Amino acid sequence: MAAPADSVILLHGLARTEKSMGRLRRALERHGYHVINVGYDSRKSNIATLAEASIAPALEACAEGGRVHFVTHSMGGILLRQFLRQHTIQNMGRVVMLGPPNKGSEIVDRLREVPGFHLLHGDAGLELGTGPDSLPKNLGPANFDVGVIAGTRSVNLLLSTLIHGPDDGKVSVENTRLEGMNDHIQMQVTHTFMMRNNAVIKQVIHYLENGKFKRVD
Repeated sequence: MAAPADSVILLHGLARTEKSMGRLRRALERHGYHVINVGYDSRKSNIATLAEASIAPALEACAEGGRVHFVTHSMGGILLRQFLRQHTIQNMGRVVMLGPPNKGSEIVDRLREVPGFHLLHGDAGLELGTGPDSLPKNLGPANFDVGVIAGTRSVNLLLSTLIHGPDDGKVSVENTRLEGMNDHIQMQVTHTFMMRNNAVIKQVIHYLENGKFKRVD
């Protein structure tokens, strides 16, 4: 009897939809994974509410008996960390986070009071700063198998002036890091489109299969 298929739950980022993860979904399906590409209205509520509403139903759709992996983009990684703070997932597999604001983003610090910011980013967006009230910084270290891909290319030089150190246009490389992570790699990709990059997709699949990213000698 064939072994049960592993499932991969995809969680997109702030102000995006599941369509942004479409190329990644198709690549994972070609590798035999059962993929659940979650869509949620990221501007509708706070992170805790969004995490419960999006991840719990996705878990019910996973293939029975196989492991459950996650691939997240940006705020999707924070939703997962929030969920895992409250829940234990049976058959939990590996996690790959793409451009996660694990220590928040300075952009939120600088622009949160600008008219229209809340309208565009919702309550969840306001929780992604780097100050004492930053939700990501208060979620604690990872107690799960996770690798992080950080982008180092920005097409928004104005926003990059608000960020300390190398960045992807939204999040600094340093702020993608998470205590307890198993691996971390930097790639010359932008925050907005990294999940569609073929080299990134290959690294995602390599991590899911091997528990580490592929280094070029």
